[in-house]
Amino acid sequence: MAAVVERHSIDVVPDAERHGTPVSQFTLWLGANLQITAVVTGALAVVLGARAFWAVLGLLLGNLLGGAVMALHSAQGPRLGLPQMISSRAQFGVRGAVVPLALVIVMYIGFFASGTVLAGQAVGELTHLGGTFGILVFAAVTAVAAAVGYRLIHVLGRVASIVCALAFLYLGARLLERADLAALLHDRSFSFPMFLLAVSLSASWQLAIGPYVADYSRYLPRDTSTRATFWWTLSGSVLGSQWSMTFGALAAAAAPTAFTGHEVSYVVSLGGAGLTASALYFVIALGKLTINVLNTYGGFMSLVTGVSGFRGRATLSPRGRTAYVTGIMLAGTAVALLGKDSFLTSFKDFLLFLLTFFTPWSAINLVDYYLISKERYDIPALSDPSGRYGAWNGGALAVYGAGVLAQLPFLATHFYTGPLVDPLGGADVSWLVGLAVPAVLYWAVARRDTGRVPPAAVAGAESTPANTGDSPTARPAPRP
Repeated sequence: MAAVVERHSIDVVPDAERHGTPVSQFTLWLGANLQITAVVTGALAVVLGARAFWAVLGLLLGNLLGGAVMALHSAQGPRLGLPQMISSRAQFGVRGAVVPLALVIVMYIGFFASGTVLAGQAVGELTHLGGTFGILVFAAVTAVAAAVGYRLIHVLGRVASIVCALAFLYLGARLLERADLAALLHDRSFSFPMFLLAVSLSASWQLAIGPYVADYSRYLPRDTSTRATFWWTLSGSVLGSQWSMTFGALAAAAAPTAFTGHEVSYVVSLGGAGLTASALYFVIALGKLTINVLNTYGGFMSLVTGVSGFRGRATLSPRGRTAYVTGIMLAGTAVALLGKDSFLTSFKDFLLFLLTFFTPWSAINLVDYYLISKERYDIPALSDPSGRYGAWNGGALAVYGAGVLAQLPFLATHFYTGPLVDPLGGADVSWLVGLAVPAVLYWAVARRDTGRVPPAAVAGAESTPANTGDSPTARPAPRP
């Protein structure tokens, strides 16, 4: 068991312990996206007013745009050997990174909750013990898998990519037996605001993965091709999400009353009753387990990153690791139980609201890594508030705040609609503003701050398993 349970968290993965190939990113992200919440996301585009034809195209465009940003984050993993969010210390400071970290943790809890609602329905039906019981059981299994860590997560991805792909092929065929595809796609009436809504829904899905995507590529060997990591990640994530979302959009167009509000039961009904229904409930739970484990694992490491920025060097014991994971699980379960009756509307607003906070972070992180630092970070300085990156970077934090504020006039949700939404016909383009404005501002601010960019020689320190706040370096840690 010791060889299976992961011991690393936010410390650098030593070169001797690197393993795997970029293809693992394809299977992980394919399996993580072939699942019921992605189906609901695609359905939302139609439920909220887009015609099926334009909804599918808008979802594809959003998946490609958001997926490219997400895959650029993934390509950082092999180079740095670090989870995604700790690299934010290079932009915001060792302690200043707690600002985006806190918001990321809220995201993890929200996605955990939304996924647990749908998976809980499946587990409840499978066991005949109800949705609340299903939520509790599913949450507990998620926590155990996240505590085991990296290797089990990738095993789940490989299994889910095969099982869920076969299930979605079957479900797609069954859907087309009930509905005429040509008729569903016949109405080509175009609404630009609704098209942009579809783009925003899928882009937000991909962009929200950015804060943890490198967590699952960081064990790849350092000489792994950046392009290979990028393309395998992008192809797996876009194929899986577009497949699921297209199914959801067509299902919502074919049976709006039967599907909306009854997503799990409708999907299962396509396969019939008996053993087929039980198998589909299992597939739904498996697909959600894969992504929910990612959310719990990412939340655990984000908490460790935030805390270690203030506590300094600290050893994380197995008991401490379990406590962090359990905390994420309990918070997500509480939100799931409280919000399970208003899931669909809440989830749409949650997705779009997430973009407000994570597109500026993505823009700043990518500009810094690829254009300012040129893939060179001083790894030991990421744990030293008195080092190269300092405790707080006021300039980066100001740019981040400006990026958030710049989006507000263009933001459209149930609880807030910006003044420029109506002049644009109701279209929400806030995420485009959230990428462009902070990218330009950060470039202008950071390109003059040469002291924060390490020389090429410092990049060699990355091969040493430097301590970044939670693991001793006196002896090599076991393989995960």
